[in-house]
Amino acid sequence: MPEPSSSIRYERDVELHQPVMLVAFRGWNDAGDAASFAAQHLGRSWDALRIASIDPEEFYDFQAVRPQVELVDGLTRKITWPENEFLAAASRDEPDVLLLIGTEPNTRWRTFTELVVDVARKYDVRLVVTLGALLADVPHSRRVHITGTAADASLVDRLGLQRSRYEGPTGIVGVLHDAFGRAGIDSASLWAAVPHYLAVSPNPKAALALIEKATELIGRGVAIDGLARAVLSYEERATQIVSEDEDVRAYVRLLEERLDERERDEESDEELPSGEALAQELERFLRDRTDGAD
Repeated sequence: MPEPSSSIRYERDVELHQPVMLVAFRGWNDAGDAASFAAQHLGRSWDALRIASIDPEEFYDFQAVRPQVELVDGLTRKITWPENEFLAAASRDEPDVLLLIGTEPNTRWRTFTELVVDVARKYDVRLVVTLGALLADVPHSRRVHITGTAADASLVDRLGLQRSRYEGPTGIVGVLHDAFGRAGIDSASLWAAVPHYLAVSPNPKAALALIEKATELIGRGVAIDGLARAVLSYEERATQIVSEDEDVRAYVRLLEERLDERERDEESDEELPSGEALAQELERFLRDRTDGAD
């Protein structure tokens, strides 16, 4: 077990059985706040307990990511600092989950990722799944496109994901995956495509799509009734916004036609398998890893 770090503040002890770690950061990797919103919904729905946090002092430029001030009871001023918190969602009948929800740091990314890897080792995390969202040329009126990727070829094959081929600038999510790979911890990434022409945050439709894919992958259920209602309101609002601008309406129709044509061409080539298949593959994968360790 790694030595405790002064930058990690542990608040309570919990017992987790080989949990899956779910990670989401506000910032560059979080178009429409979809990833962070999805992780927060999962934490609330699973009654996750806050067990630790990372001290922000070493990792933020507070002129770029400013702390927030608020009034408590209309009198007392309270400062809220940018935060990265770990939440534990234990379950008797379903897989345990460790959530990391936070804000992308400004500085010392290598040190930051080492702290996260240390926490993953402490709780014997077997798989890390990061959530992300990106702006794309996609219509709001169609289902949200989710891409599942991983760098490790065996994990790609076992979970039916795609091999990551992205080259270019990366965020803290990309750096974390590299750190987990060097630490021998398997990791995968789920990305939602968010319409770039709609400045709506949070985007509940993209968040719900991430939640559905993540819970299918983990094999753990979650309540989504309230979020589903929010999606209906989002779609009505987005349709109204688009209808008020003829140029935007024409652009959305073009995106719909392109997407429909692409889906017809790729009808037999799905990027992600069914939820049941994902859950079975994940269970088999973790079982094989445990048997190999024994």
